[in-house]
Formats: sequence, C-alpha cells, structure tokens
Amino acid sequence: MFTGIIEAQGRVEKIEREGTNVHFTISSSVSDELKVDQSIAHDGVCLTVVALTPGEHTVTAIEETLKRSRLGEWKVGATVNLERAMKPNARLDGHMVQGHVDKVGECISVEDQDGSWYFRFRYEPAPEHILVDKGSICVNGVSLTVVNPTEDEFSVAIIPYTYEHTNFNQLQPGSQINLEFDIIGKYIARHLALYQQAPLQ
Repeated sequence: MFTGIIEAQGRVEKIEREGTNVHFTISSSVSDELKVDQSIAHDGVCLTVVALTPGEHTVTAIEETLKRSRLGEWKVGATVNLERAMKPNARLDGHMVQGHVDKVGECISVEDQDGSWYFRFRYEPAPEHILVDKGSICVNGVSLTVVNPTEDEFSVAIIPYTYEHTNFNQLQPGSQINLEFDIIGKYIARHLALYQQAPLQ
C-alpha cells in the first residue's frame, strides 16, 4: 500500500529483457536503503526489488504489467517517481494507493498559471473507473485532486514543489501517463454492478 506522496526521483540506468519479463535497474537516493523483496512504486507501479548494487536497485516487470502501464516505453535515462510502501503507523498524507495501474492515459494540455500548472488528461472510460470533482486520482504515482472531470477527461493542479520534485516537469501534450483510480470508487462500482445483476427476491 502507498500514499501517492513521492519520496525521490530515480533514473533508469539499464534495461534487460528476459523472455517476456523486463529488468529495470534504477539509481536513486533511496536505493541504498532498500532490501531485496521489498515493494516500491515506480511511476505508480508496485514492483519488487530483486537485486541491489551501490546506489542502484533492480526490479522486474512481467508482461501483464508492461501491457497495463507505460513501463514498456521507458528508455535508459528516463526519470521515475519513487515511493516506498507506507508504514502502518504513518500519516496518510495522500490517499490509499495500491500500486496497481488501471490503464494508460494521455496528457492533452499543460497550462502555466504563473506559479502553478494545470494538466489535462484523457483516458478510455470504463464503468468501474469513477472520477468525481475534488476526488482522488493517482497519476504516475502522484496522489492528486480531480478537477473538472468529464466522461473521459480530467484536470489536476500542480504546485511548484510537486512540479519540481516529480516527473510532471517532463510531461507535455502527447505524453503517456499511468493512472490508478480511487480504490473506494472501484469497490462501489463493483458492488453496484453485482447488485444490478442480482435476481429479484
């Protein structure tokens, strides 16, 4: 479980393919604090640490993860948002994030608001992916507040600190992003779908 509060940015140093799996070696300021078998979110994708070297850690993405996220587009040198799993006694500063990306979306506009930025994203809608105005959404691992949602679009407002300390400063129209919808909304959508299928008593 994660909170969507980014701890550090990593750099992709090496990409190795093994069958349908891909091994990513990442350098970061938190790599030396990790242990093999720990979970860490990379642009919102929960991955397991499989190897460590000084200043670097390696994680493995399976084919399903590559299909559901934009990890397959990573190149050596790419900047990655990192967050270690939350501690049970820690403050939940963002919102409940599982690290299970639902789908890839696309940045369609970036608007400089003289001190903050408005990003607008588009995605392929589905009944189980619910957005509400002022609700929560996870974009590239960052917990954000939804602004002006429609059936297949929404905006977020980014403050200078977030812009400078995440890879949001590299997004531009056409950039692909990882999306994880609010788990509470997904449970409600699932419950309603099952209720509608239930036979009348």
